[in-house]
Amino acid sequence: MWVQSFIEYLKFERNYSDKTVRSYQDDLKAFEAFYKELDDAIDWSTVDRDVVREWMMRMMDAGMASTSVNRKLSALRSFYKYLLKRGWMAEDPLRGLSGPKKKKPLPVFVKESEMNRLLDGHYFGDDFFGKRDRLIIDMFYSTGVRLSELIGLNEQDVDFYGGVIKVTGKRNKQRIVPFGAELDAALKAYLAVKTEMFGKMSDDAAFFVNAKGCRLSRTAVWRMVRDYLAQVTTLKKRSPHVLRHTFATSMLNHHADLEVLKELLGHESISTTEVYTHTTFEELKEMYNKAHPRA
Repeated sequence: MWVQSFIEYLKFERNYSDKTVRSYQDDLKAFEAFYKELDDAIDWSTVDRDVVREWMMRMMDAGMASTSVNRKLSALRSFYKYLLKRGWMAEDPLRGLSGPKKKKPLPVFVKESEMNRLLDGHYFGDDFFGKRDRLIIDMFYSTGVRLSELIGLNEQDVDFYGGVIKVTGKRNKQRIVPFGAELDAALKAYLAVKTEMFGKMSDDAAFFVNAKGCRLSRTAVWRMVRDYLAQVTTLKKRSPHVLRHTFATSMLNHHADLEVLKELLGHESISTTEVYTHTTFEELKEMYNKAHPRA
């Protein structure tokens, strides 16, 4: 009776769609079947927090995603709020009960073999644009800088003598990122064709520029990265941030210290960096499952 009254309330007073109403009804029926299975003496008025928690754990154990569990809990919360509003219940059994936390997806990264194929292949021209585009891909992969940090670079931020780049990150916090011999050569090659095309620029001029000599936009770089990565990977996500993830994953796969990686990425907390250890662990598990005869 209570459930039917609630369904009519959703349909006629709240004007919910038929699909949404059916979803609420199905979730409530599933919960009712669950608590009747636990104890036939339980009804809607005697359900307590332990019963709801047991239902939640049963769904999680069955492999249901946290988002689906939380959606079902939301339907139950709405139902009991309705009962409280009508004065049919004195206490909400879900009060103070938290649903499962949404599992954060692991960072997406490009395989090393694919990055090598892109950077060592014939995907870039030998003119200004080709050298610029290749350098941008290489910068993301070799330094882990963010998109905003790359387009914000000025000529004076690249120190060839020291082999470092001064990066301005979030909240204008600056950090120093080193680069190796290969990136050094690519930087110099780009600057040479840039000078040929636009002449010598001031120290505070944009490092990466478009055909008019103006600073590159976020959209232009994002599209560039997407299009080049599409030639070597089938990943759905193909963005500058994926290359940042790729840098971090490659560093850890080659035994970089986590604290060092934290500084290179400009993370405030080591816990932010630790997500990449899960990525490398997942890769390790995949290799084990493929290679071990009894896996």
